[in-house]
Amino acid sequence: MKVLVVGSGGREHALVRALARSPQRPELLCAPGNAGIASEARLLDIAVDDVEGIVAAVEREDVDLTVVGPEVPLVAGLIDALVERGRTAFGPSAGAAQLEGSKAYAKQAMEAAGVPTARWRRVQSLDEGIGAVSELASPGVVVKADGLAAGKGVTVAEDAEQARAALSEIFVERRFGGGHFGEVGFGAGGAGGSASPSAVVEELLVGEELSLLALCDGERAVPMAPARDFKRIYDGDRGPNTGGMGSYSPVAGIDTQRADDLVAQVHQPIVELMRAKNTPFHGVLYVGLMLTADGPKVLEFNVRFGDPETQAILPRLRSDLVELLMAASRLGGLQGKALEFSDDWSVTLVLAGAGYPASSSSGDVILGLDDVPAEVEITHAGTAQREDGAIVTAGGRVLNVTALGPTAEHARTTAYAAAQRISFDGMQLRRDIAAQADRDPLSIAP
Repeated sequence: MKVLVVGSGGREHALVRALARSPQRPELLCAPGNAGIASEARLLDIAVDDVEGIVAAVEREDVDLTVVGPEVPLVAGLIDALVERGRTAFGPSAGAAQLEGSKAYAKQAMEAAGVPTARWRRVQSLDEGIGAVSELASPGVVVKADGLAAGKGVTVAEDAEQARAALSEIFVERRFGGGHFGEVGFGAGGAGGSASPSAVVEELLVGEELSLLALCDGERAVPMAPARDFKRIYDGDRGPNTGGMGSYSPVAGIDTQRADDLVAQVHQPIVELMRAKNTPFHGVLYVGLMLTADGPKVLEFNVRFGDPETQAILPRLRSDLVELLMAASRLGGLQGKALEFSDDWSVTLVLAGAGYPASSSSGDVILGLDDVPAEVEITHAGTAQREDGAIVTAGGRVLNVTALGPTAEHARTTAYAAAQRISFDGMQLRRDIAAQADRDPLSIAP
């Protein structure tokens, strides 16, 4: 059996590792991969957004299952192109991927499905945005670029000045695209229709965050283990948002029953809505939740495995990932299936390069990889290998360090001790990941 993983980051490295643990012993390929994945899968030199190139490779290699990691090829229709050729592929169609491709589409889907979320407005100019800020601020607002922005197009604005600066980035500096989808069909006012920038302004929710992923087969959503991630670049949740600086799993207060209840309340209505719209959702539906005093409310949808949550979740998975992803690719294929996870705690640290998230440094030699204990999992995110064999930085988020343990503190201590053995110029590392994971239970409204 051949399995192709599409992507080049830490999430894809974690997927390769988990797929390799399958009893089916698949032959693994990755396009384009990175320096770490190269030792565990055969790399194909194809960019993630080269839909035609990936489809051609799948047919040439006679791949049995294609697993798409990042959002860009999903929104670009890679799954559609593979399915049209009779190939099994894990991930949503371009139509279903609009749940991540457009923030406004996602918000309208939540309203149509009865999924709780923050009050919001879609705006298409700086003036509209400033008006929405005045209406929704309580005490602050969140400003989101409507289109894909690699996890960086979100600003938590605590006052009107910060909100105006974020809106200016979208409408004046035009740093982020948006509005490239057509009418969404959830009622009056579609999510797009032009290439001009657009944004979503929503009220700032207060509570505890939770990442809850579910495998979906077009009919049902099956929960994975809960996780929590850390978006801000600096300790204490300060500084700009990033793609994620660390994560841990499980999450105190979210037992199996609570996770099932949340999936029934949030994921399942979206799966049913998308099927009713003739765009059944296959793949992973990632839901970022805020557990507020008024109950859980959705912050965002992603239509793929989260990064770095995947790096913390998959090492705990005891089920056969190949079997699960194949099943999710068929309508109703997950019926009767449940995911099994170990009782271990898992803590993932992200080692980022100099200048991240505003910029990234490349070519800095990474030292100490061979000094990390074997029981600690190192996944490569932004790395490359020079001709002399040296591993160097090649992206903003460079490496992930994941450790397991019987307690959160054990896993955390092990992960930080391993991270101390690694170094490269300008390395950034938050020091407070999972600091209170099992000592500060979430306060969850009934």
